[in-house]
Formats: sequence, structure tokens, C-alpha cells
Amino acid sequence: MNTLSLLTIGLLAGWLANHCFKSQEIGLTGNLALGIWVSAVGVFLFDLLGLSAYGLIGSAVMAVMASVAVLGLISLMKITVG
Repeated sequence: MNTLSLLTIGLLAGWLANHCFKSQEIGLTGNLALGIWVSAVGVFLFDLLGLSAYGLIGSAVMAVMASVAVLGLISLMKITVG
């Protein structure tokens, strides 16, 4: 997958996950960073589970799922701590 595709998927994943948790506005740079970081983590976790994503749409779905999971965990930690 080329760099432009990775950035596009990362941005899309971060943006969609951010809209699932409307209380967290992290901006374009935050969405991109979250999406790219979580995409990499998602690939690692999917490999551990024996799952794989093929193609652009599969990668996007995997990245969105991982982004939503990470933001959900962050929200739980904020609720528990704060």
C-alpha cells in the first residue's frame, strides 16, 4: 500500500472514530495521527487474532474498528479517572 493510501485511510479512520465520540475534538492533525497509529496497531492485533484485511476497503474497515476501540478505551479511562 502506498503512502497516500495509508494517509487517506488513517485520516478517514481517525475522523470517523472521532465522530463516534463527539466530545473529543482533536482536529485534523490529531485525526491523522490517531488513524495512522491505530491502523498500525490494528494490523498487529488482527495478525495476533489470525484475521487479515485485504484491499483498500478491508484496510479502512480495520483501521476504523481499531480507532473506535482506542477512543472508546480513552473515554472509559477519562470516565473512570475523572
